[in-house]
Amino acid sequence: MVGIKELAQKTGFSITTVSRALAEYSDVSAETRAFIRQTAREIGYQPNEVARQLRRQRSNTLGLIIPTYDHSFSEGFFSQLLHGIGDAAGDARYDVLISARSPGDDELEAYKRIVGGNRVDGIILARTRQHDPRIAYLKQVGHPFVVSGRTAPDEIPDFPYIDVDSQAGIYAVTQHLIAHGHRQIGLILPPPDVAYTDYRRRGYADALSDAGIAYQNEWVFSGDLRRSGGYQGMYHLLDHHPTLTAVVCSNDLMALGAMQAAQALGRIVGRDIAVVGFDDLFDAEYAHPPLTTVRQPIYEIGRRLVDLLIGIIQGHPPQETQILLPTELIVRESCGTHIGKGG
Repeated sequence: MVGIKELAQKTGFSITTVSRALAEYSDVSAETRAFIRQTAREIGYQPNEVARQLRRQRSNTLGLIIPTYDHSFSEGFFSQLLHGIGDAAGDARYDVLISARSPGDDELEAYKRIVGGNRVDGIILARTRQHDPRIAYLKQVGHPFVVSGRTAPDEIPDFPYIDVDSQAGIYAVTQHLIAHGHRQIGLILPPPDVAYTDYRRRGYADALSDAGIAYQNEWVFSGDLRRSGGYQGMYHLLDHHPTLTAVVCSNDLMALGAMQAAQALGRIVGRDIAVVGFDDLFDAEYAHPPLTTVRQPIYEIGRRLVDLLIGIIQGHPPQETQILLPTELIVRESCGTHIGKGG
C-alpha cells in the first residue's frame, strides 16, 4: 500500500506539505494541492484512516443501544430498523456500534461510557420513553444524536427525530373495524412509560368517539410489545369480556400473540373475532390468517435517521430535523369483513 511517505518522495514536497494539501489547507497553493492530489491518484495513495480519524477526533462510528426487554430483534421492529441503519451507514462509510441494555441506570451508564470514551460520533436513540433520561443526558453533554420517535404528547420535542403519525394510524384501523360493523373493540397498548403509547390510545379513543361509541377502560390492556403480551392481553380481554368482536393491537408482535390466544380459546380469527396490528413486519403477511395492520416505513426510517445524524455530525444538518411520516392501512384477512355486523 502506498503511504504518505512515498507520496511525498514522488512529489518532492515534505510530508507536512503533502498532508496539508490533501486536507485542503489554504496555506498550500491551489496549484500545489491539485498536483499532489493528481499524483496521489496516479500512484494509488491510500490514506491511513485510523490516523486521520484520530487527528480529527472522529471514529466514523454511530452508536445504537437497544432495550433488552425487546427480545424480538430477529423478527420485530428493530430488525428492520437495524437493516436500514446498517445499509445507510455502510453507504456513508460509517460503522455501527450496537449494544443492548435493560432500561434504567445500567442503560444510562452505557450511554455515558460510550459518549465519554469518544467511541462514537453520534447516537441513534430508539423507542423513546416518557421524560426520557437518555435524551436529557445527550442534550446536556451536547453529543450529536437523533431519535426514532417523539416525546409523549404532553412533552416538548426539542431534538431531531423521525416518527410516524401513529395516532392517525390507529385511528384509521379502528375506523376500518367500525365501518364493518364492530362496536365492541378491545385495545392492547404498549407499556405506559413508552412515549407513543398515548398517541395510539388517543387514535383508538378518537375513532370510537367519532362513531358515538363510549370508551371503556376495561376493554384496554397494557402489554409488553412482545408476542407474550399480546397472548396475555387477548386471553384477559376475552376472559372478562367474551362479547368483544375485535381487538386492536399496538404492534404486530402483540397482534400475532393475540391471534394465538384467540385460537387457543376456540375463536377463529377473521370469522369469530377480528385482530389488527401496527408495523407491517415481515411475518404479518404470512401469518395465519394474514394480519391486517398499519404499515410504517421502518427500513426507510432507519436510513433517514443515519442521513440526519451524519449531517448533524458534519455540521450541515438538513433544514427539517423533526420529521413526521404518514402510515398506510394494509387490509388482510385477520380483520374479516362480516363479523360484528349489527353487534
